Amino acid sequence: MEQMLRVGVITSTHGVRGEVKVFPTTDDAKRFKNLKQVILDGKEPLELSIEQVKFFKNMVILKFRGYDSINDVETWRQRDLMITRDQAVELKENEYFITDLIGLSVADDKGLELGTVKDVLVTGANDVYVVELKNGKELLLPAIGDCILEVNLEQGRMKVHVLDGLMDL
Repeated sequence: MEQMLRVGVITSTHGVRGEVKVFPTTDDAKRFKNLKQVILDGKEPLELSIEQVKFFKNMVILKFRGYDSINDVETWRQRDLMITRDQAVELKENEYFITDLIGLSVADDKGLELGTVKDVLVTGANDVYVVELKNGKELLLPAIGDCILEVNLEQGRMKVHVLDGLMDL
């Protein structure tokens, strides 16, 4: 399991006083209000203390302590903001971080190995797991109880029921 989780991506600077616009990659952008620190991902990760949080449309505007000029932050575009797993929100039963699902091996309820989870599509109704089959094709599985029977992160496995017609697509 990944020990660092991405919560956002810096898209651009905001103003001249060292603020940055962040596209949140977390379900709840308001969680930035409770974060004290984030880590700027890169060759040499940089721990940043959050001084101020504002919201504008679908973006989060962050100001970091000690970075007071546009010159201090302009090279941070397209860099990820990470948190440690202990800063992550509590998950409910049958909720998982996407990063933990990627790479799980997938078998059906008859024991047939199908492939591995390649991606998770976040839709309005429910997530959809993209499974790369052994033949190179993709299977799209809705993340609903009828399809996803068991997720075992420790063993790196997922047991699924493939609904009629899904393999035909």
